[in-house]
Amino acid sequence: MKKSTFGLLIISALLFSIGGHAQKAKHSFMLGDSTFLLDGKPFQIISGELHYPRVPKEAWRQRMRMAKAMGLNTIGTYVFWNLHEPQKGNFDFSGNNDIAQFVRIAQEEGLWVILRPSPYVCAEWEFGGYPYWLQKEKNLTVRSKDPNYLAEYKKYIDAVGKQLAPFQVNHGGNILMVQIENEYGSYGSDKEYLDINRSMFIAAGFDGLLYTCDPASDLAKGYLPGIFPAVNGLDDPSAVKKITREHHGGKGPFFIAEWYPAWFDWWGEKHHTVPAEQYAPKLDAVLAAGISINMYMFHGGTTRGFMNGANRKDESPYEPQISSYDYDAPLDEAGNATHKFMEFRRVIEKHLAPGQVLPPVPAPKRAITLPAVRFSADKYLKLPTPVRSIKPLSFEALNQAYGYILYRTKLTNAKPGMLNIDSLADYAVVYVNGKQIGTLDRRTHRDSIFLPLPRGPVMLDILVENMGRINFGKYMLQNIKGITQAVYLDGKELNNWEMYSFPFDDLKKLNLTTKKQPGSPIIRQGTFNLPTPGDSYLDMRNWGKGVAWINGHNLGRYWSIGPQQTLYVPVEWLKKGENTITVFELLKPGQTTLSGLAKPILDQLVPEK
Repeated sequence: MKKSTFGLLIISALLFSIGGHAQKAKHSFMLGDSTFLLDGKPFQIISGELHYPRVPKEAWRQRMRMAKAMGLNTIGTYVFWNLHEPQKGNFDFSGNNDIAQFVRIAQEEGLWVILRPSPYVCAEWEFGGYPYWLQKEKNLTVRSKDPNYLAEYKKYIDAVGKQLAPFQVNHGGNILMVQIENEYGSYGSDKEYLDINRSMFIAAGFDGLLYTCDPASDLAKGYLPGIFPAVNGLDDPSAVKKITREHHGGKGPFFIAEWYPAWFDWWGEKHHTVPAEQYAPKLDAVLAAGISINMYMFHGGTTRGFMNGANRKDESPYEPQISSYDYDAPLDEAGNATHKFMEFRRVIEKHLAPGQVLPPVPAPKRAITLPAVRFSADKYLKLPTPVRSIKPLSFEALNQAYGYILYRTKLTNAKPGMLNIDSLADYAVVYVNGKQIGTLDRRTHRDSIFLPLPRGPVMLDILVENMGRINFGKYMLQNIKGITQAVYLDGKELNNWEMYSFPFDDLKKLNLTTKKQPGSPIIRQGTFNLPTPGDSYLDMRNWGKGVAWINGHNLGRYWSIGPQQTLYVPVEWLKKGENTITVFELLKPGQTTLSGLAKPILDQLVPEK
């Protein structure tokens, strides 16, 4: 070996060692009297919420680069318990659930992270992030000191700690702060329960800066003395500082943990938009006052795979959220800059440190119109082996988290009459001898339908869809799905049920046939070819209600009532050449063509018939 070559190797090794050490360099992140202190220097958090499961893993980096281009220095994300422990004891941190990789990419892109394992997230997410199976545990009550709940909670937060505690700033990572619980003051006021949360987080390895967040009206109930209290929903600088000082020993720093420049949508209600000009001045005032902020949302993305949540209020029985989580956010559903993005960027630029320059805004991603697909043969679901029971069983009793269940019973010498389902959750299509009779809908209190029964033996089928568990408020403890009580025909209870599960968690498991199956909606499958993939949207306006998949990826639910009329198709899930599309259609079995669009339709309501 030449001497010069040996010298180069030594230098390279030293540089690698120094670089590797630098990546592991520990930071300090502390509370000053008026600002956060990063390595002892004032640091203003300018953060935006970005949820890893609502964005294809292949697109995480692109979304983070857009965050940098708007001027954000931090991103916030929840951690979703029901994704990571879908069934009790089975943890999953792979693929799109690889939260450690999400945080790692943020660090590579020069972004800090605010982590929100909670474990309750709200977030317009199924059951507020809780796994469905918690409801199956005997005497378990979420968000309480119930030992059964705390035992499961500890297993979850310990698993999250193994994944993410090493990424805290005090360990050389990029996680600045970790949130315990989530808007607990809107639910309860048990300080002992909150302190148990704190202890569990520390035991799981989260030994950095912890905080709570609550709306201003509930902050007194939701904060924990000794833990930094952040406030949600306020953007008046004097009000933010006043309420923080009241609950933090007369001091700062000051952090708006959720600032809402827009809002989410639910089925059957208008699309929500908020003009950028209405919020840009408020952002300007907050930053000028030295207050840190986290925008909820910076980028919403899409809620796929049956993971949307729902709301319920005393005056409104049920409000399931749509699949698009566009949120009218600064970054749209496909990850492109909006007018709001540009206005917020303009405000943030005013508050940059001297000499700091924002990266240029990337051009919009390429959008294409998918070729029209004409479906040929009708396909139906072959019924799996049923579970039999005298009374109908819930999703939970059948160990099914999401999707659909077909309830079947046989009637003998029954007369036409009113069918009533007691406590339907949530939507049902009713069939008599394989013929669709009508639908029932929890949203509109429609729990009864007249059955025109023919003479002789009758097969009654009720296909029930779980449209998302409630994610906020007192009704979270009432989240059982399916036919949860009983079925009556003219006041007489119907018994002896067969139940067929269709969770749709893996399309490869579907058993399809071209032979018509009583009680089975249509499954449409087809292919199309692409010379060059790009972002696109399925135009579902001529369809009824159901779910669609591209190349095996669940795109979310569609429903003709709107306001969402399209399904976003990420470029990352399309292939050059042949692509496969699958549609599960509940209401319009005669629909045989499907078109694409280059732009979304998120604001078109259609009156229900």
